Amino acid sequence: MPANTITEVITQLTNIIAQSEADNNRAGYFAALYKKVTMMVASKISAGYFDDNARMEQLDVVFANRYLNAFENYTQHTSCTAAWQLAFDACNDWPPMVMHHLLAGMNAHIALDLGIATAIVAEGSAIESIHGDFNKINTILCDMIEEVKNCLFSMWPLSQFISKLNMGKVENDLAGFSMKIARDAAWQVAVDYSLCADALAQQSYIAGRDKSVADFGSRLLHPGALLQTVAGISRVFEFGTVPDKIKKLGA
Repeated sequence: MPANTITEVITQLTNIIAQSEADNNRAGYFAALYKKVTMMVASKISAGYFDDNARMEQLDVVFANRYLNAFENYTQHTSCTAAWQLAFDACNDWPPMVMHHLLAGMNAHIALDLGIATAIVAEGSAIESIHGDFNKINTILCDMIEEVKNCLFSMWPLSQFISKLNMGKVENDLAGFSMKIARDAAWQVAVDYSLCADALAQQSYIAGRDKSVADFGSRLLHPGALLQTVAGISRVFEFGTVPDKIKKLGA
């Protein structure tokens, strides 16, 4: 059932997290992180952080419903976008690390869903009016990088070695740069989608974009023999049960 408010979004994410913990479902990783981000956005809206806070709540809800709908369709064995199909299918596999599950979910949700949701909320020529608030969302995400990194490192003892090499700043710079690339790509999707003349053109655009995003997601999850071997070795040292990892991401 579609959410109508941020509060309803948080409630539905809470339900997905609880069910994922009960079922040992790795889909709970992304849901836990998404709930944390949504709660942060909700607090920013309450504080009047955005230029148009009412519209940003609407965007948050439209954006979230694309994920919630994809998750519901997948669990009911009906169709969802290829990008989400790939991310959810990966949850059935042991080799991907928590980081890979999060990246696959972020790829589907930011590279495909965010731009479409933005164009729906700010239709046609109104698209430019939301650009400033759109960029503020990226600022919120970048501010959470350190917290998410520390959470992932707590599951992966090899992080102590990385920390000794003083790579933290480099990692944060790379993560921030990646978020900027993702933000800019999502904004271009919003602009392109806003120019679609009718529903048929919109469907055609989504299908083409979905294929590109799914192809990139596949490369994230299956980067080649050498990198997969390294990732597989690293995965052995990622400690904790699925519910434990979900709880850490949501803490």
